Amino acid sequence: MEFGPASIGSPALAGLEQLHKFKVTTSEVAFGRGVYMSNSLAKEVGEVAKKFKISLSIHAPYYINLVSEDIEKKKASIKRILDTCERGYYLNAKWIVFHAAYYGKRSKEEVYNIVKKEVIEMQKKIKENKWETILCPETTGKLSQFGELDELLKLSKETGCGICVDFAHLKARNIGKIDYDEVMKKIKDVKYLTCHFSGIVWGAKGERHHELTKEKDLVELFTYLKKYKINTRIINESPDVFGDTLKSMKIWEKMK
Repeated sequence: MEFGPASIGSPALAGLEQLHKFKVTTSEVAFGRGVYMSNSLAKEVGEVAKKFKISLSIHAPYYINLVSEDIEKKKASIKRILDTCERGYYLNAKWIVFHAAYYGKRSKEEVYNIVKKEVIEMQKKIKENKWETILCPETTGKLSQFGELDELLKLSKETGCGICVDFAHLKARNIGKIDYDEVMKKIKDVKYLTCHFSGIVWGAKGERHHELTKEKDLVELFTYLKKYKINTRIINESPDVFGDTLKSMKIWEKMK
């Protein structure tokens, strides 16, 4: 099991040194507000991460909607994901995490079919460019967003993509309830799996915002991961990503 923060920090190289100092072996690179690294900087960061044996994922920009009726917005969404994949190649970052779409006025089935088509097309581009990255659409926290667990499991089976299971988002979508036995049974055989977890505040429409991760919630999650023998990476997205990562590591070590 690996634990890491949702940001490597800034500047990136100093951030990696801090992660290494505290024996953190994984992290996510945050491109949420834009793909800010050049390929040359990404390569430099990737080499340092490899030296420190820190595995990386990347969260693609938030401004993505693969089913937008505005063609230019849709093209821009695809470009943002592919630009992230290109940087991922240089960063040695395998997992490319993104929120795929919004339902809008379309049916869930229609949205699924469009997302599937675009994922397959992007996979072709990734293969052509030999980027060696895995698209991992994420379970989302708002009811208006595409990203129910069953949707992503089906997408993974039909396209070969990975998935990012955000347990906090699953809880928010279900108004604070999560059936861990059901979830673990569904994800235990996913080939390309990466995960998120943090505290979260929700309302009638799902996620409102992240909050600090409670110890009891970490213990509950870890109990079920152990029960189903799921070995994965857990990226923390709380307001204190580094502190909550260290908290997670300590709790996991005690539970082992």
